[in-house]
This record gives sequence, C-alpha cells and structure tokens, in this order.
Amino acid sequence: MTDLNFQHLQLEFTRLDILLHRQVQRQGLSTPATEGENSVLSLYHLSQARVYELLQRPFGAGDYLLDETVEAHYATVLPKVEQDIAALVGYAERTGQPLRLMALARLARLDRFALDAFLLCLAPLLDARYAKIYGFLQDDLTRKRPSPQLILDLLAPPGAERLSLLAHFSDDAPLLRYHLLERLPEAGGERPFLVNQQLAPDEGLAAWLLLDQYRPPASLKEHVLYQATPRPDMALLPPGVAQALVDEAQDGVWAFWGPDALAQQQAAALLAQRLARPLLTLNLETAVQDDLPPAEALRYLLRDALLTNALPFITGWDGVLADDAPPPTLLEMVLAHPDPLAIGSNRSWRARHVARTRLLRWLSFPMPDVAQREQLLRHFLSPEAAVDHAELRALAGQFTLTSAQLRDVVSSARDLARQNGRTLISPDLFAAARAHSNPRLESLARKISPRYTWDDLVLPDDQLQFLHEMVDTVRSRPLVLHEWGVGKKLASSAGVTALFYGPPGTGKTLAAQILAGELGLDLYKIDLSSMVSKYIGETEKNLERIFSEAESSNAILFFDEADAIFGKRSEVRDAHDRYANIEISYLLQRMEAYDGVTILATNLRANLDEAFIRRLQFGIDFPFPKAADRLRIWQALFPPETPRAPDLDLAFMAERFEIAGGSIRNIIVTAAYLAAANGQVVTMAHLLHGVRREMQKMGRLVNERDLQW
Repeated sequence: MTDLNFQHLQLEFTRLDILLHRQVQRQGLSTPATEGENSVLSLYHLSQARVYELLQRPFGAGDYLLDETVEAHYATVLPKVEQDIAALVGYAERTGQPLRLMALARLARLDRFALDAFLLCLAPLLDARYAKIYGFLQDDLTRKRPSPQLILDLLAPPGAERLSLLAHFSDDAPLLRYHLLERLPEAGGERPFLVNQQLAPDEGLAAWLLLDQYRPPASLKEHVLYQATPRPDMALLPPGVAQALVDEAQDGVWAFWGPDALAQQQAAALLAQRLARPLLTLNLETAVQDDLPPAEALRYLLRDALLTNALPFITGWDGVLADDAPPPTLLEMVLAHPDPLAIGSNRSWRARHVARTRLLRWLSFPMPDVAQREQLLRHFLSPEAAVDHAELRALAGQFTLTSAQLRDVVSSARDLARQNGRTLISPDLFAAARAHSNPRLESLARKISPRYTWDDLVLPDDQLQFLHEMVDTVRSRPLVLHEWGVGKKLASSAGVTALFYGPPGTGKTLAAQILAGELGLDLYKIDLSSMVSKYIGETEKNLERIFSEAESSNAILFFDEADAIFGKRSEVRDAHDRYANIEISYLLQRMEAYDGVTILATNLRANLDEAFIRRLQFGIDFPFPKAADRLRIWQALFPPETPRAPDLDLAFMAERFEIAGGSIRNIIVTAAYLAAANGQVVTMAHLLHGVRREMQKMGRLVNERDLQW
C-alpha cells in the first residue's frame, strides 16, 4: 500500500504541474515569436515592440497576458485536483494517519499561498526537470530556483493587490523566520531586487517529508544529534534522578545543571524514552563558537523537534549566560515551546527579565561521590579485569572524576593493558586516572614526576610515622567521611593539609614526591613567592587560578617558599597590613575548601603564624640530619651503578661535613661528572672537589684542612 504522505505529495505536485502548464501557455502568449525563437537573444535584448507591450500593462499585472480560453480551461482542471487533495487530507485525519506536509504547515502557520510557495521551492530538490522549467519561465536558464516574481505569477491573479503577498517573503514571515526557505546569494555578491531573489528550501526538510528521515540543517550538522530510540544507561544516573523524571515527565522545562554532563545526557535520554519520543540534542556552546547566532540555532532545534515529535535537549547553555542569566529572547523561545524540553548547563542560572507561568524543573547533577565513583568503575570495567575491591575503593577515593571521565579512564586503562599484552590491573587504572584529570594545571605550576621511594628518605622515626599517617588519611577518606559520617559534621571538606618545615635540602620536596608516588597522584609544585603581587587583589586572583584548575586535577599541590605569604599576621597599622592579612585568610579558606592534598613547605617555621598552623592537619619537622643520618643519606643517594674507587669513604664524608641531603645530592652529581671527564671512577678527590664547589655556591667559607683526606 502506498504511503499516504507520498500520495499527498504526488497530488500537491500534480497541482503545481498544472499551474506551471498554465504559466508556460501564458508566457507563450506574451512573448513575440521572433524573440521566443532565440533564447540567447532574449537574455540580452528586448525589442522596442516588447518594451511598449510591457509599458501598456497595469501596475502589478505580472509578466504575462491573460487569455480567456486558457484561463477557463485551467479553472475547470485545478478544482478536480484540489478536491482529491482535500479528500486525502480528510481521510488521513479520520484514520489518525498524520501527514507530514500538513504538520509542517500547522507548525509554521502557513496559509495556502505560503505552502504552495514552499512546494514550488522544494520541487527542484526532488525532480531536476523543475530547475529547467524555472529557468525557461524566468528567461534565464541559469536561474534554477524560483523567485518571488515567479511564485506570484504562478499563484496570484494579476493586479496591484497581489503585491501584498510579497509580505510572505519578509524576514519575519513564517517561511523565512522558521528557515523553511533561504535567500540564495547571487554571483558576484550582488543583491538582487526583492522580487528577483532566488529562494531554496532547507534540504533536510525534503528528506523528512519524503522518507521521514531527520537530517539537520547544514549549519547545525556538527552540533546536533538525533536519536530515534534513545536508550539511557541507568547505571550512570545519580540516585533519585530516575524517579524524579518518571514522576513529572509529562510537562515543563527541565533545567539540568552540574558538572556531570554524561549523567545529564542519560537523564535526557530517559525522559525522552518515558515520553516515547526521539531525542534531539543541540550543543549550543559549540554552535555559538562556530559563529552561528544562538537564536537561529534554537529556532532550528525547536522547529525540528516539533516536526519529528522529539524531545529537544539543549546542552552548552553556559555559552549564552551573562551574569548567570540567559538573554530574555532565548529564554522566551524556550518557554514558548509547547512540548517538554530539557536544558543542560555546568552551573545553575537564573530566569530573569521574562514574565512566565511555565515551570522550570531544576535537577542537580553533582560530581559523583565516592560510592558512585566506585559503582561506575565497576560498571565500566569488564569482568576479567584484575582489580579487587580495595584497589577500586582507593581509586574512587583519590580521584574526583565525572561519569564521562571515569568511562574514559577505564577505556584508556584497557588500552594500556592491551598494549602490554596483559589483563587490566590497578596501576593501569591509576595511570589513566592521572592522565584524564585536568591537564591545564601544567600551565600554572610545574609538574614533578615522582622518582623516589621510602628507602630514599632519611628522617627520624616520628617524622616518617607522620608521613605514613598522611597516606593513611588520604586513603581512608571515603570510609571515614562518608560511611562513618564524619564528613557530615566534623570535617568541612575532604581535603588534607600539611606543613613541611625545616632547613633547605632536608627532604621536603623528596617527601612530597614519595607521597605522590605512594598515592598514585600527580604532584604540582608552585613557587608561592611568584604568586604574591604588590597590586591589591592580584595575589588572590593568582591563587584562585591555581585552585580552580586544581579542583578537577586530582593532584597534590606543593607550595614551596610558603613563608613568602604566611608571615606572622601583624596588627593592622596601614592598608598594606590589612590586605596582607586578607591574602592569608583567602588562601586558608581556599585550602580548606580544596578536596585534594595541599602541602606547604617553608625553611623558617618561626615566620609562620601559629593560628595558621593550627588550622592544618599535619605539621612535620624536617630536621637538619645528624652524622648517622647523613651517612644513610650518602648511602641512599649514591647510585649502585656508578663506578667508585675501593677506598671511597662515605662515613668520613658524613662525619666531616655537616650538610643536608640536597647538598649531598649535588656533590655526588658533580663528582660523577668529574669522574666521567678524567677517570671513569668516582674517587674521594672527586667528592671533596664537589664539596668545595657546593660550599662556594652556598657562600660558606671553605676550610682546606676539612678537605684533606
């Protein structure tokens, strides 16, 4: 059985064919034979007789002459086809079979003239013969699209009143406002007269009318996604979201907001599924970045959603917000949409400057909590992955990631495992999680790759125990804060803050590297002295950029030279003192709000405010090493692969020279280069020369007797 939509189009184009037949006959009567015989001549030349004949016609008569016999013939033929069209439309309505062309006419509020104009412009897309006919009727075979002049000639009776129909081709008329038709640019960029402008339809509409297939407009092709049968992944939805959508799915404008964009997509898919509709998603932010006016993009989306009976879902709403509110015109367009609609944004916004009665249904999509992150990881992981419960819990606790990031983490970890020819294991997940955390922090801080282990760190037992307690605290946060409820009342955030203080070279940076390696987190070192500005407010801006990027980096922030800003807070004697205290208070607040690990390092604990130190969870002293500790440092830092003389006396070096681990490292490096240049074996002479250079660099006096061995 032939589809009713196709039958309807056949009848409509049969009617247009009759109108075109009539116009060809009219034009034949209006054109002298000598001119009609030479089409090339008629393009570039008009005879004097022809010009006189045109001048004799009344204003608005059109480019043809009427013949009573011809007009009478078509006056009897046309009504028969129009009756067939009316009968088919009535049958479709009675049997509940919607006609797409009539749905388009109702949506755009097209009268009969506008609908015929649209069909005339649509015809060349469906049948090439129409392009040739239009060229003939317009005396220019290169003009293959109809103009308002040709449309008026075909559809309107002669007379000045037909010029009122030109209003159908204005920008605010339905044909152009809904982008059913577009004005085609002329060659050379010349703008033709209104009546001569060529018009063409949206090609996607042709596919929809003929085949019931959705094709987005060309300008939106990269920004629109159509899902005929959305299939939401229920595992990605936060608790309570599914029930909220089921309870109130039938009406309203849903405002989804929060950082978890993938969960928002699944919620929109669920909403469309509950409504038994397709899902039509527009990324408004990328469309605007592609220089498409947001109102135009929205108009396309809402039009196509109504045509396809789809649920429109607007993502990237943040791209049009100004002062936490969208432009009133855009909000009015959204609220005027007669069907359910969903909007997705990263942050909440306000509906201002618009009178409305329609409800906005707000639904939050925050970052998944620890339990959700663990559940999502299990959902994305294949059963054969060799990752146990404790490792997944540790990963979920240490990396705050969105649903999409967790999905990508598992995919990247699977790539790593396959590349190494083995089953996916925990280190693959940790490496992938670091890679998918926010990489932009590297532009503001220096990333340090951990190279050391606990064996490389020489500290008294109490300090080592402190560091192990830090590791345990970070790993135990999910259990303590969430399952045991400590985070509800007793802890303001999940952050871990620490102060490392002690003389230069005593292992503060090395300890931070060990912590990062032990926890599987990235380490970023920030020179706090470079953050401090003499200009009021600039220090806070610099710090805010660091913490804002760090929020999604899941990194350990290591602030060196902390005493540059954390000097003792003084009494306020002038404006400088007041703003210095503001800077300190601001950083304290940001540290407490940051959910990651923050370490501050200083060489001079005495310069730090006691009130500040009390607000930190850990304060670890890195003392200057004694002789026994220095020997352990010499032994730990000297690479076993480096060739050494048999009489190399590290115990002598540790006893004779009171220097910290950083200096010992520099001495060994200097000695190795000296040995490589002249002897290939590190000797005591090389080490002692390295001591001399290190002392000179630090500005310390060198006692030559101390350098004798």
